[in-house]
Amino acid sequence: MKKYIWVLCFACNLLACKTNNTMKIHAFRLKPGEDLKQRLEQFVAEHNIEAAWMISCVGSLTNYSIRFANQPESSTGAGHFEIVSLTGTLSKNGSHLHIAISDSLGQTIGGHLMDGNSIYTTAEIVIGSTDALSFLRVHDGSTPWKELEVQHLKEH
Repeated sequence: MKKYIWVLCFACNLLACKTNNTMKIHAFRLKPGEDLKQRLEQFVAEHNIEAAWMISCVGSLTNYSIRFANQPESSTGAGHFEIVSLTGTLSKNGSHLHIAISDSLGQTIGGHLMDGNSIYTTAEIVIGSTDALSFLRVHDGSTPWKELEVQHLKEH
């Protein structure tokens, strides 16, 4: 695992040198009972992060709340679930995250991460961020939802 993190940090630093910005790696653990989405949003707000993305998340849930594709409401469930994927963008201006979880039989579901995903044993989080961009959420008229707008904050 240490070798993987070292290679990831090396790649990010190399990219940062080429684009004249600062890229950071944030790693932390969530504990039992914490809400996955709320804690991610709290983290970016507390660190004043304008533009970040999920690198890795492994862990487990006791409750899930996921909005499936093209559905107006969340689906929920209780039990024991492995987090098999968490991907998306994060910002103090709003985030867009998708999660995939599996049950004890390996049945997997996924969709839009909502509030109400309670950590069972752990969630080991690795996030990348940059100070060269700002991720905004705006209504641009192309969809009914607020969509990503990327603003460049520094010269490249």
